[in-house]
Amino acid sequence: MPARNIRPLHLNAFLNAPGHHAAAWRHPASAGHRLLDVDYHVDLARTAERGLFDAVYLADSLAVRGRPDATAAGGLEPLTLLTALATATEHIGLIATASTTFYEPYILARTLASLDHISHGRVGWHIATGGDLAEAANFNLDEPVEHAVRYERAAEFLDVATQLWDSWADDAVVHDRRNGRYADPDRIRQVEHTGLFFKVRGPLNVQRTPQGWPLLVHTASSADGQEFAARYAEVVLTAQQNLGDAAAFALEVKSRAAAYGREADVPVILPGITPVIGSTEAEARRRARELTELQLVETGVSQLSDLLDVDVSGLDPNRPIPAGLLPREEELSDHRFALITDLAIRERLTVRQIVARLGGGRGYRVVIGTPEQIADSMQEWSQAGAADGFTVAPPILPGGLDDFVDQVVPVLQRRGLYRTEYDLGTLRDRFGVPRPEDHFPEAAPAAVRRAVLPPLASV
Repeated sequence: MPARNIRPLHLNAFLNAPGHHAAAWRHPASAGHRLLDVDYHVDLARTAERGLFDAVYLADSLAVRGRPDATAAGGLEPLTLLTALATATEHIGLIATASTTFYEPYILARTLASLDHISHGRVGWHIATGGDLAEAANFNLDEPVEHAVRYERAAEFLDVATQLWDSWADDAVVHDRRNGRYADPDRIRQVEHTGLFFKVRGPLNVQRTPQGWPLLVHTASSADGQEFAARYAEVVLTAQQNLGDAAAFALEVKSRAAAYGREADVPVILPGITPVIGSTEAEARRRARELTELQLVETGVSQLSDLLDVDVSGLDPNRPIPAGLLPREEELSDHRFALITDLAIRERLTVRQIVARLGGGRGYRVVIGTPEQIADSMQEWSQAGAADGFTVAPPILPGGLDDFVDQVVPVLQRRGLYRTEYDLGTLRDRFGVPRPEDHFPEAAPAAVRRAVLPPLASV
């Protein structure tokens, strides 16, 4: 992809309490012991806001991952935590993961609408389509949910949720005390949805929000994930290890989105990076080595086995994984297969090396260097069309976020690549994503879905 003129970058702070490195909780500079301390999370969000980040992002899983004796497992439920962050910050966006596989549309639509009101229009929904055995076993299931079924359910879920958010017109509440008329019933409608997975009458019991809908975010790398993102997502999170693959991914997703008649520059592409920052390159590499040395290989092997659903514990850690042991793409979800096969096959890394790479960034690209070198890499990716911005996942928290805000952000600002103050408006405004119209009274719900939410093709 040819170089392009650069617009200001978008930055999204991935807040994983100890830090993003798998061994961060063991490092003396990590605050992983404050996993359940709401004040700690508030401090992180305020640091990101001081750095003028577009948003903070809280991931989620509906199961304990890895070995709880050897990793910082568990933590606060992210939608609940967002409420605290919303009242403790003023400008920064608030994005959290919620699963379409295990939530119900009415409950989640209501929760997100409430959060958008509480935050005055700063909420984003990271649409997760999980359903592996670890999660399924917590929801009355004995088998993982099939990959294709997850995306079919996600498409219908999103259809229902957006209808619920649209079930109140912007001007439905008239609050006429004199005549005893709180709302105009002609500006409120039932959804009356009956589909393959859901039957929902509506309307939602929360009025329309400042953004209309929360900002829609999705992580995509698989074919199904890219298709879903191209049709529905307004921001796409992705894990890409090299510039060529990242540029090709961005072009593919945006081309698919354009084919569906979506707005120019939507979706916004935010590859993940884990920046290890030092005053010199040697210092940065020393810091990276310190973390690698704290990593427990046995724990990493266990996590790798969990990701692949293949036991690799008996393999020689100093040899590559035999290709015959790697599962097919359709047997894994989203970015995990693409990342692991890239490491295991194309780069011919050993099991030990794969564990080190996955531990360093948990799938995100690890960038090691001075603040200027970190900024150089970000600028290069942006100029090549591989990124509209980045999801920044510091290896250690809180110090890694402080270093990025205090050292890398000023470099980006001096280069004209980043804002110097917040503009007013909602999270959608910040990402340049239009607010969905309420479509009252001229369009029926089905017409609304055809106009603004094209149905997902059969997967």
